Amino acid sequence: MDMNDDFDRGDDKGDGRRRGRARICRYCSDKDLKIDYKDPQALRYFITERGKIVPRRVSGACSLHQRELAIAIKRARIIALLPFTMTD
Repeated sequence: MDMNDDFDRGDDKGDGRRRGRARICRYCSDKDLKIDYKDPQALRYFITERGKIVPRRVSGACSLHQRELAIAIKRARIIALLPFTMTD
């Protein structure tokens, strides 16, 4: 009896990985969009309801734009355009 016989992963591949839809960076696809710390409405999409910065794998941003987003969010927090934490 093989060890993997009694363990069902629930996927067809059997390698334990989950494949999702490939996300594209909205800033790479639309060159007119700019990341601006003075626009808190655009930055709220990249913040959770608890106030954390959404990771790259969730937001779909490329690494370059994710770094720029993180800097813009931190700048907006410092000048009180975005909160550091959300209240319950």
